[in-house]
Amino acid sequence: MADAEKATPSAEEARRARLRRAAELLGDLEPGGTRDDTDAGWGENPGGNDDDLRRNVPPHHG
Repeated sequence: MADAEKATPSAEEARRARLRRAAELLGDLEPGGTRDDTDAGWGENPGGNDDDLRRNVPPHHG
């Protein structure tokens, strides 16, 4: 009977095997960062907007 118990994996071993197989097939489903986490993703200039702010000064700020 001990041989029959060794031949069938436990529920925990089967779960781990399923998770390992899913990870091999699917890979990392959640990327570390997405495109809209960056300035370019929002269509912004990566160098900042200092020049735009200097150019668009309201009249009362002289």
